[in-house]
Amino acid sequence: MNFSNDKAIYVQMADRLCDDIIAGTYKADDRIPSVREYAVMLEVNTNTAVKAYDLLAREEIIYNKRGLGYFVSEGAKEQIIASRKKSFLEQSLPEFFRQMKLLDIDIKEIDSEWEKASAQGTKSE
Repeated sequence: MNFSNDKAIYVQMADRLCDDIIAGTYKADDRIPSVREYAVMLEVNTNTAVKAYDLLAREEIIYNKRGLGYFVSEGAKEQIIASRKKSFLEQSLPEFFRQMKLLDIDIKEIDSEWEKASAQGTKSE
């Protein structure tokens, strides 16, 4: 995994696990890779993976069954989507609109690009 400099690595790892949950790779009550397995998979220190799992456990996205590992919580997918939507609408979208104004981009141009991207997404599915 390529990590960016805009967020802590453990947060990016947690985000990746959330992406997998949203995509359906892991469903409610599915076991996820162990902390060590995930650290090896992403080539990071085990302590960094522990921080990612602790973050997700605090947010009740995953839970620990002692001796068995970590599992996806019931309703985790919906919780992640709701949280990300809120963040997008409150943080990303206002910045997006600001850039549109600065660059004089009309909503019709955005609609056109959305149509192109939607058509490409349909072809690859």
